[in-house]
Amino acid sequence: MDTVFLEEEKSKEEIKKSLDDVELQLFRMKESIKEIAKRNEVISIDQTRKDSWVVVYADRDETVCQLMLHDCQHPFRGNWDSAIQAEFQDAHTIHIADIKGKQNRGYGSVLIKHLKEIAREENVQYITGDIAERDADHFDRLTYFYRKHAFQVDIDYEEQCGEILWNDS
Repeated sequence: MDTVFLEEEKSKEEIKKSLDDVELQLFRMKESIKEIAKRNEVISIDQTRKDSWVVVYADRDETVCQLMLHDCQHPFRGNWDSAIQAEFQDAHTIHIADIKGKQNRGYGSVLIKHLKEIAREENVQYITGDIAERDADHFDRLTYFYRKHAFQVDIDYEEQCGEILWNDS
């Protein structure tokens, strides 16, 4: 009987901690959005696969689009936690120049989802990108990531490079 009571108490404590964490994230989100909106376009509020609340924001013009992400687990200090740098190559193609930031947190997936939304809003059919020789030590992880997001991935292991293509047809 005592064990059941302790498990219930533990569950209540875990729930309270979880609610406190969400409350803190929401407070930080509100403060972060105020600061981010002073210089950038706020695109979305989203959640990572680990249920962290994030603010997605952009700095873009007719030729360049940088999507950035701030994780509301910590206060916004003017720096992004992850970013995709892309350029509009023509009326039909966005080219990913680089994805930067912390890995294995779901940030890249959130940013790719929003880049695809921008492509659809702008009536852009393709998103392309290059996989560089510097990525050779994690080709498998990149292949998994891009295929998970419906990209075709073509890697030349001999030349240590590759290409990605998303076609919204």
